Amino acid sequence: MTAPLRIGNASGFYGDRFDALREMLTGGELDVLTGDYLAELTMLILARDRLKDPSAGYARTFLRQLEECLGLAHERGVRIVANAGGLNPAGLAGAVRELAGRLGVPVRVAHVEGDDLTARYPGSLAAHAYLGGFGIAACLREGADVVVTGRVTDAALVTGPAAAHFGWAATEYDRLAGAVVAGHVLECGTQATGGNYAFFGERPPGDLLLPGFPLAELNEDGGSVITKHPGTGGFVDVGTVTAQLLYETGGARYAGPDVTARLDTVRLTQDGPDRVRIDGVRGEAPPPTLKAGLNRLGGFRNEVVFVLTGLDVEAKADLVREQMTGALAASPPAETRWELVRTDRPDADTEETASALLRLVVRDPGQEAVGRALSGAAIELALASYPGFHVLAPPGKGAPYGVFEDVYVPHGSVDHVAVLHDGRRIPVGPPHDTIAVAVVPEPELPEPPAPGPVRRAPLGLVAGARSGDKGGNANVGVWARDDGAWRWLAHELTVERFRELIPEAAALPVTRHVLPRLRALNFVVEGILGEGVAAQARFDPQAKALGEWLRSRRLDIPEALL
Repeated sequence: MTAPLRIGNASGFYGDRFDALREMLTGGELDVLTGDYLAELTMLILARDRLKDPSAGYARTFLRQLEECLGLAHERGVRIVANAGGLNPAGLAGAVRELAGRLGVPVRVAHVEGDDLTARYPGSLAAHAYLGGFGIAACLREGADVVVTGRVTDAALVTGPAAAHFGWAATEYDRLAGAVVAGHVLECGTQATGGNYAFFGERPPGDLLLPGFPLAELNEDGGSVITKHPGTGGFVDVGTVTAQLLYETGGARYAGPDVTARLDTVRLTQDGPDRVRIDGVRGEAPPPTLKAGLNRLGGFRNEVVFVLTGLDVEAKADLVREQMTGALAASPPAETRWELVRTDRPDADTEETASALLRLVVRDPGQEAVGRALSGAAIELALASYPGFHVLAPPGKGAPYGVFEDVYVPHGSVDHVAVLHDGRRIPVGPPHDTIAVAVVPEPELPEPPAPGPVRRAPLGLVAGARSGDKGGNANVGVWARDDGAWRWLAHELTVERFRELIPEAAALPVTRHVLPRLRALNFVVEGILGEGVAAQARFDPQAKALGEWLRSRRLDIPEALL
């Protein structure tokens, strides 16, 4: 049997820890080192960079990391695969070749292209299809040492090297699905090793100050072990892997361009300290279309935060609302949102804790309506409003914001190409077989717990959660750590109860997906993030803390679980 392929990750987003590349290369044995630099918001940022400089559009920090570590990777025989190419993978590949020549490091650099659909969608700043891993595989099979891509799925950074190493065919769905699951665990870096973990307070002091980055020991059959380099911070257990598996997913079928992975088949087993085995993953043919993300300019936004101190907070808020509404009446912004955040406490011993915050956010297609008009109206109230009037910062001229939209295109309409180090171009064809994604029937629930005494307590005492964004939707994955808690959670946390606990979701479509093998429920809340993260439609625009809000809510919990 072929030896396991050791794939590490050194970046979960554009801006992640700079020294992680060196840490992963020096901390232990690796065959492949990946880096995930792209997110929906990142594509918009890179698109704005490209507007200023047509040669830009890629993650420049990746190039600076390679300047320190390219020679080290070459010496250790570690191949590097990263989606840092963003909107300009050819440009990044050229820059890496130039860097390698300057450093005297003899590496072969290839790139993957074909994801850019911007020309098809007039008015978009960036439109990119999510490609699969077989373009990466083609580059590696032809001897590439460094492969950079544009928009591929995050898991493609693992499926591509795995398919190349093990010689998997495009129809080996179970094996590909296992690699997708491993890739999804690795893609967000230290979130798999204790970062952002619901039960972080149970760890020894200092254990999570600097979590190490994760790696997967991937087997030929698609199974894997998630672990980390010895001596690095953080930890890997069934809980951290479960949390990451639920992050930014939906139902039991996790669709991608190479395969649809069945999350309801995933089996997790603790395989020793900082080692979690993943096996049993089943896969199906991919859907007939590719997801593509469109970023476009949505308009301009601005905000001002009024500080309300001491007595009569509600009356002060009412006064300034009326004053601002009148001042903006001649040319009101297209959208105006007020939110009063009661951070104040009675008889407070500091001025800050005696103060509440009144946040005004405005949006409009034109900059003037949210710029000078807003700043003038707010600042002119300085001596003419509620007692103690001041703002956290004066509003500026208004900033552009982006909106995100999903569209779907046929596989065959995208020119997926591996561009090799010697200039050869290898087309990557669409999958031979496809299956439309259907909802998995809800599995049978466990027997509910026997009736007994209950206590009003936070949900987070018995359940973990992790949440995230997908366009304008949010997902909240909730899991139990033992069978007893799962029996209660599966019956208690219905869609109706979720809406009660999260009032923002009360009028929105909410879907619950049940994943018994993970002892987990995954809730998808449609539209809670408006037009996506860049639109900043809510206080927590990426829903990163939505799960923690849910865990803080109180409900009747069996005393036997507490």
